[in-house]
Amino acid sequence: MTEPAEILFSDEQAQLREIAETFSANKAPMAAVRRQLEADAAITTELWQEIAGLGWLGIAIPEDFGGSGLGLGEVVAIVEPMGRNLLSSPLAATTLAAQAILWSGSDEQKSQWLPQLAGGAVAALALTEAHGDWDLCHLTCSASRTASRHGDMLSLSGGKTFVTDAAMADLFLLSLALDGAPALLLVEKSALGEAALHREVVIDETRRSYGLNLNGIEVPVANLLPAADVSGCLKRLHLGACLLYAAEMCGGATGVINLTLEYLKTRRQFDHFIGAYQALKHPMVDALVGLEQARSHLYHAATVFEMGNLTDGRGEVAVRMAKAQAAAAFAFASDRAIQFHGAFGFTYDCDAQLYRRRALWCEQQHGDALHHRKQLAALLLD
Repeated sequence: MTEPAEILFSDEQAQLREIAETFSANKAPMAAVRRQLEADAAITTELWQEIAGLGWLGIAIPEDFGGSGLGLGEVVAIVEPMGRNLLSSPLAATTLAAQAILWSGSDEQKSQWLPQLAGGAVAALALTEAHGDWDLCHLTCSASRTASRHGDMLSLSGGKTFVTDAAMADLFLLSLALDGAPALLLVEKSALGEAALHREVVIDETRRSYGLNLNGIEVPVANLLPAADVSGCLKRLHLGACLLYAAEMCGGATGVINLTLEYLKTRRQFDHFIGAYQALKHPMVDALVGLEQARSHLYHAATVFEMGNLTDGRGEVAVRMAKAQAAAAFAFASDRAIQFHGAFGFTYDCDAQLYRRRALWCEQQHGDALHHRKQLAALLLD
């Protein structure tokens, strides 16, 4: 299959994006985002159930398992407007966990979990470890086989970090080393002890991130995803996460640009609106150009991802370009937003700092721009 010459923005993507824009704007105005900063969870149970009721959790799940039979390209069209309004939810993690089960799970695991995830069950990804390596196959968490009266079991050891929305998760997708090779394991919340989770302090206060202590946890061997190529599944998960983070960053860049433009059109100084000054006009044009470049990369990557062009390198190149460009665009736009708000921009009451925090978090998850450019150098020059 040849690489497409243009970005394919489907009717489904356009419709989903329009619905998501209206939903996110209505459900996550800035006042609601700020109220949720002090809450135990990043999203209310009621709002999560509304998202499930819209069918968004099953977009990339086949119809046979209660989904819509579309793909991650359509999920991109939802994540972008949510990022625009700083609406945090377990949607991306739940979607990616479902994809891992779809790619690597047994028929029994698919039948058990995919309908539940499409219907509103929450999944958390436990893929990151304290060493901070963005290579998901670099694993220090491990499992050893044991026998008990309950049957063949796996005894886990080690810890995970940056497990978002873990407190509300029904299912955890873990990566670990087993018999000297990477493995993926499904762990239900009931298998975790009371002390397994501890809240982490992270830069993005709209997130709820947790560390996961695996020591002493035992789960059945049947919970392993049986795929032979776990390394390939982990790479696909990594690229899928990069794609969705790129979508979130493009949305965030749009949101912070709009916030800044509104301020430039209302703030007066020396009897003029400050947006009239070229020193502020030109950087805003640069921010808009950067955003358009990032969105072009994003939807090209979404198109290539859905066409299955990951194994030949073209999809990987597109996704890494999208992540790097979106990170640069969001960083520039949110940095200028703080600067253009003057002294107020450096206070906690200025909404621009919420976007800057989101930009810092998203860039560091699954590789910053420099990391992806280094990977691109190897891919493009090979």
